[in-house]
Amino acid sequence: MAPIRRLPLRGAPYDIGYAHGSAFTREIGELTEDRLRLSCDPFWTGGQQATLAEVLALGAACLAHHEAFAPELMAEMRGMSDATGIGLNELVIMNGFTDFVDIVANPAALAHHRSPTLQPGEDFDGGGCTAFIVAPAAAGDGRGYLGQTWDMHSSATPYVILLDIQPEDGPALLTFTITGCVGMIGMNEHGVSVGINNLLGADGRVGVHWVYVVRKMLAQRTVDDALAVLQTAHLSGAHNYLLLGPDDDGALRGYNVEQMATRAFVTPVDALYTHTNHCLIDDMATVERPRKAVSQESTYARHGQASAYLGERSGQITVDTLMALTRLHDGELSVCAHVQPGYDVESSGACIMAPATGELWALWGNPCQNEYELFHVGKQVGEGVNR
Repeated sequence: MAPIRRLPLRGAPYDIGYAHGSAFTREIGELTEDRLRLSCDPFWTGGQQATLAEVLALGAACLAHHEAFAPELMAEMRGMSDATGIGLNELVIMNGFTDFVDIVANPAALAHHRSPTLQPGEDFDGGGCTAFIVAPAAAGDGRGYLGQTWDMHSSATPYVILLDIQPEDGPALLTFTITGCVGMIGMNEHGVSVGINNLLGADGRVGVHWVYVVRKMLAQRTVDDALAVLQTAHLSGAHNYLLLGPDDDGALRGYNVEQMATRAFVTPVDALYTHTNHCLIDDMATVERPRKAVSQESTYARHGQASAYLGERSGQITVDTLMALTRLHDGELSVCAHVQPGYDVESSGACIMAPATGELWALWGNPCQNEYELFHVGKQVGEGVNR
């Protein structure tokens, strides 16, 4: 598979969005169409068979929340909309897809009254990811790391990209994402790093989608400032967030946050922490939607594999250890995820970050089939798309 693509973006928010949209107009259109279709699909929406009109109405209701939360990112989206000819609402839905489907999945959030199309006892579904924090105390080289696979519907894999953003007002950052999406996983020049796992929330509501929260977190100078951004957001859906970066004194600090739309639990991390796609905190699990059987088996299997793998190597972990983890195969349901019959989810890429040195390693596609590339925040050269 070819190396991960990198797109340099510079300047004011509108200009960043316009350049992004101009570089990948066709791909952004394809991905937006695909995700609007999936937003109506009961496989992703907890059994709710929504119409496109209902999806667009829910999306439109979210726009005011985004304007209030991050006007600079909405200016970026308007630039992208102007470059691609795609509506602002449609682009925001595409960006926030895995939060947005939590809204569609919540019958109370739909503007009508009807029964779910699935019968009681049937289960629902969503994407994956295996993520980890390695604090300096657990690393063999004394550095801290944050990383993960990014597991998603296989049709998303061709759109993986690394955005190299240097805004006119704010820190430079690298974000592992997909074409047309403002950011998903990343690190800024101060060392603030953010990773995610998708969760299935039953409390989805009209609000702000997770990708905009990640980008705003990556505009902060300290990890505690980034955590405050997350804690003050009126979120639309459920995700687990992993944070690693400097505190006010420059010491590396980590947090894991199980974040549903309406409640959250923060766990400080001073050694090792792994997370997949099910809640580990009882209070969070009470508002978690059920998964399909194979998805449930996968998240428990991957969490067990990653926890055991890192636990056995605590104190000796390096970036090579973590790269090997993302390639781990231990049966059909493993950290390096491949499409299974009836379960169209795969590891579409992976990313590992070292906040202390500003290094980020990334690849796209199944980690077992590709090689990592090393990038440095704010230090790339060239203004074209690197392929």
